[in-house]
Amino acid sequence: MGVTVKKFISLALVFFMLPISASAAERPTSVKGCAKPTSKAHVPATLKQPTSVDKKLAKTMTITTNCGVITIALDPAAPQTVTNLATLARSKYFDGSFCHRLTTEGIYVLQCGDPSAQGNGSPGSWKGYKDENLPTKKILTYPAGTVAMANSGPNTNGSQFFLVYKDTTLPPSYTIWGKIKTGLPLLLRIEKVGAYQVDQSTGNAYYAGDGIPVQPIEIKSVTVR
Repeated sequence: MGVTVKKFISLALVFFMLPISASAAERPTSVKGCAKPTSKAHVPATLKQPTSVDKKLAKTMTITTNCGVITIALDPAAPQTVTNLATLARSKYFDGSFCHRLTTEGIYVLQCGDPSAQGNGSPGSWKGYKDENLPTKKILTYPAGTVAMANSGPNTNGSQFFLVYKDTTLPPSYTIWGKIKTGLPLLLRIEKVGAYQVDQSTGNAYYAGDGIPVQPIEIKSVTVR
């Protein structure tokens, strides 16, 4: 993402203190109803990786954030992915973490699932696992409401995932494992506030089409049933 975010929370606070242009000043810097986050970025937990698919797959995931609740219908066409994410959720792996990336130009996603908030975290000791349920459409591969895995190449899935809030076309390389049932309007409000990066030479924050959400999005808890 072009910025180290070990000091994720402090950077978010710095953004509001830095001078910005008059046009930028008219933009909101928070989403109404969001609570102040209390979590801190931390080292991802070490957990045992599932080696087989759950006999009974979870059907619904509920993500409770400081800004509201997002519910996801889990897709049985991605059984290993659903199994792995359910394992992480039941182990409270995602609790107290942040959605570290928001894109508002070209692709429209909120990316979460890395407790370190640096975009490179994964459960300790886990090996990348296979891609599943890849898109078959050639143009609109990830329509609004899609939930898919982030990865660094074929079969490198871990814990990071992204929520698509507007129709997005990407290479058909990311496992689709769910569909947003409730919470899409919240994601659109988060988009309006935007994302930022920090100029490493000056320390100044600036709006960016791909960066850290201006409104910090804290995952309080994730449950599956």
